[in-house]
Amino acid sequence: MNTAFKAARMIVRITGSLQIVLGVLLWFGLLEGLVLVHILSGAILVLGLWVLAVLGARSGVKPGQVGLALVWGLVALLLGLTQKMLLIGPAHWVIRVLHLLIGLGAIGLAEMLAPKIGRGALPARPA
Repeated sequence: MNTAFKAARMIVRITGSLQIVLGVLLWFGLLEGLVLVHILSGAILVLGLWVLAVLGARSGVKPGQVGLALVWGLVALLLGLTQKMLLIGPAHWVIRVLHLLIGLGAIGLAEMLAPKIGRGALPARPA
């Protein structure tokens, strides 16, 4: 479980950073050919969040926090996949801001879960 924890945390950190950089570039109309990379890395980020949520449940993290992470990941995924169809026109910036905030929230939830998992039921490393 320790390896899965470290891998999931690193995946969230790497894909989260990539998401922010790509998202800003896409927002300004640059590198539009990388939309699929942004979508794929967002899905991987959500998978990393879900792995941390499951590990959190196994480590004794409060069920409400685990549930929030699972649902938040689903919302992030669904919003990311449908955002181009929402509030089309001059008000679309609202969806873009919401998408950014939901994505940052997903990263934040992963970072909130990680220390709780680390203090939980992860086996200690042999000396």
